[in-house]
Amino acid sequence: MLLLPAVITHAEVPHVLRLFRQTLNQAAAQGSTEAAMLTVDGTALQQFDSSALAVLLECQRMARSNGRAFAVQHLPAKLTELARLYGVDALLQSA
Repeated sequence: MLLLPAVITHAEVPHVLRLFRQTLNQAAAQGSTEAAMLTVDGTALQQFDSSALAVLLECQRMARSNGRAFAVQHLPAKLTELARLYGVDALLQSA
C-alpha cells in the first residue's frame, strides 16, 4: 500500500512517484498474492493541486503495466471533485 503524504503539489511529484516505484518493486520481489493489488491511500492528503491527479494516474499506469490491479481509497472530497471536473474520475475507479 502506498500512503500519500499530506502535501502533493508539483514539487512533490518526483518523490511520490519514486516511493510508488519502490513499493511496486518490493511487491514484485515478494511474489506474494498480495502483490497483485496495489492500493493508494489518501487519508493523510490535505494540501494538493492537480499534480495529485497526475500522480494517481501515473501510479495506476505503472501498476497496470506491471500486471497489478490498482485501487484508490480515502481521497479527500475536494480531490474527488477535481477529478470529476477534469473528467478523470472514472479512470481512478478500481478495476
